[in-house]
Amino acid sequence: MIARARMIGVLAILLGGAAGIVGSTQTWLEVTLRSGATEALSVPGASALPLLAPLSLAALALGLALTVVGRVLRYVFGLLATLIGGVLMVGAARIALERPLDAVAAVVTKATGLSGADAIADLVSSITATGWPYAVAVAGLVVALGGLWTLATAHRWRSGGRRFERDGAHTGGASAGHSAAASSRDKAIDSWDDLSHGDDPTAR
Repeated sequence: MIARARMIGVLAILLGGAAGIVGSTQTWLEVTLRSGATEALSVPGASALPLLAPLSLAALALGLALTVVGRVLRYVFGLLATLIGGVLMVGAARIALERPLDAVAAVVTKATGLSGADAIADLVSSITATGWPYAVAVAGLVVALGGLWTLATAHRWRSGGRRFERDGAHTGGASAGHSAAASSRDKAIDSWDDLSHGDDPTAR
């Protein structure tokens, strides 16, 4: 159960982060312009939500780090994962539900050469959302839940570092015992050699 608790937290954070990375390359919004353009402009996740890729990469790094860190850092990383997941969830849900102009501004400016909120508002006829912002919102929720799970169960995770320290201590103790035994054996052999040559070591 202890190993499973760690696995659940780590996998949730890793899966959510991986989904965020994939989502950053997919089309989130499609923009139709008033100027009579025949094709809608596609807005990828990385453009609609600039923090998506960096935060998703951070989630992946946290998930991997949680497999090796000690108890204190588990709580720190669990809290960070919860915050990252919350930001991803809220940001993606806002884009999916509101389809704001600021999410498409960079793509519209690149296509038309016009910038500014008023100019873009005049150009844009409609904005439709694909399923990807919804999917990334769910991914953010998964990351946040993984972070919360880590905070709740981190105290029960087994620490590999302590096990290695104990193994090292046992190995060191055994080595010391072998050294002491070897030293006693050498002394006994020296004393026997002295007696065999007629030399009493107690008389020295």
